[in-house]
Amino acid sequence: MSVGPAPETKMQFLFALRSRGVTDARVLNAMEGIDRGRFVRGLFAERAYEDMPLPIACGQTISQPSIVGLMTQALQVNPRDKVLEVGTGSGYQAAILARLARRVYTLDRHARLVREACAVFEQLGLTNITAIVGDGSYGLPEQALFDRILVTAAAEDPPGPLLAQLKIGGIMVVPVGQSDTVQTLIRVQRTETGFDYGELRPVRFVPLLAGLAKDG
Repeated sequence: MSVGPAPETKMQFLFALRSRGVTDARVLNAMEGIDRGRFVRGLFAERAYEDMPLPIACGQTISQPSIVGLMTQALQVNPRDKVLEVGTGSGYQAAILARLARRVYTLDRHARLVREACAVFEQLGLTNITAIVGDGSYGLPEQALFDRILVTAAAEDPPGPLLAQLKIGGIMVVPVGQSDTVQTLIRVQRTETGFDYGELRPVRFVPLLAGLAKDG
């Protein structure tokens, strides 16, 4: 059982977040309260508190903490929000969102990742997360509309089905671009008349793939 990082390690972790632009107090508190080490296994566990992406199962990655923080900050999650995350991965991002929102729905095409993430959510007592094996490109229409949508895989354009599941006034943060080039993190806000788009920063994410993975 993980005992969490040493106080000095946690201080360095939070300092790295702040120095890279994560300044929202609620986001920093949420990230301080969620031990990234619980979501990293095997050879890379000792590097869990470094600001770098790390490999996880199914050929996926756990994003570097500063990118997680910046994406969460851009999402501007309110305590009563219902949030959809596309791309559960390790579950780290969903766990942070769960500290900020009323309810988090998270989707992943890899059943193994969903199972492993659910086990960590249970260990951490995060009861407001619903993790589902599904094709994230279609979102979760049966639970729409959402106050916030976070996509942790890159699409060529913001997916139409996800845009349609965003409430008026809602915000989506999504990496956009071809999978073999540097992508751009986009913030989309739905208005009464359409969508407002803003570019945040260059990023690099795995591609958003359709369908379910065959990994049990």
